[in-house]
Formats: sequence, structure tokens, C-alpha cells
Amino acid sequence: MIFVPAKLEGSYIIEPETKGDNRGWFMRSFDKNEFAQIGFYGEWVQMNHSFTAGKGAIRGLHFQKTPYEEIKLVRCIAGSVFDVAVDLRKHSATYLQWFGTELSAQNKKSFYIPEGFAHGFQTLTENAELIYCHSQYYKPEYESGLRYNDPKINIQWPLQLTVISERDKNHSLL
Repeated sequence: MIFVPAKLEGSYIIEPETKGDNRGWFMRSFDKNEFAQIGFYGEWVQMNHSFTAGKGAIRGLHFQKTPYEEIKLVRCIAGSVFDVAVDLRKHSATYLQWFGTELSAQNKKSFYIPEGFAHGFQTLTENAELIYCHSQYYKPEYESGLRYNDPKINIQWPLQLTVISERDKNHSLL
């Protein structure tokens, strides 16, 4: 695995090192010793899998409040998405900045998102599937979100919005 620092402090794009032959390919998506090199010594306590049917759909921007802030490791296993993180850590040099990257089944990249970030994505293809590893259990009473089109953040989504949930559409503005 190759850990490439992303624009937001503490976040990484993880590029796989695949090994292939006439049967196909193999890659590691997690190695505790390698993740320790970027400061992750925790464990993944929950794994989620999402499916989004339509191209242009937006999910997010979601986060959990203190004390249940979570680290996420996100990978697209079908289709393609524009994956976005927003730094909500007031002490951070990248506070209220956003970063987006394409994750796809083809590029096999993962996005490591530290605690204190909001996360969301827009589907670039139909039938997109994501796998998320979480360092905290889901606590609905600590769940929160940012509005996908908050002018203070000004995320440049690559496609016109086609579908968004009522909840995500109505998150508060900063």
C-alpha cells in the first residue's frame, strides 16, 4: 500500500499495490503495521456497505459528534464516486476546507478520513457500491451533518445533482 497525503491534514489516499497473473489480481486493503506508520493504532469496529443506483446522487455530508467521532476508511467496489471530506477540526490548519477524489472499482484506491471530518460522495456512475470501515460504533443520537451545498464550504461537485435524501438536503448551514 502506498499512503499519499491528501490536501486535508491527516487524510490519505491509499493506492493499492496489486499483484496479478493469468487468474486475476490480489491486493491488501488493510495492514495494521502499515497503518501504524500514519498514526492509526485503533481497530475497525464496524463495516458498512452502501449501494446507490443512480448517477449524480449525493449522500452526505455525515459525521458523528464528540465523543463518538470516527475514523473512516472508504473504498468503492463497484462503479465510481467523487468522495469528499470536510475538515471540522477547529485547531486544524485545514479547518473548513474540503477535498474530493475519485474512488472506483477500477482504481481500487481507498480514502482514509480522520476523526473530526464530515464525509459524503456523489456517484459518477450508476450502481455504485462503497465499503466503509469505522473506528467507532454508529450512535444515532450523536449523528450530524453538513448541507452538501453550504456556500461557506463551496464543494465543487462534478455532476448535476440528481437525487438526495430529505435528511441530507435539509442539514444546517454553517
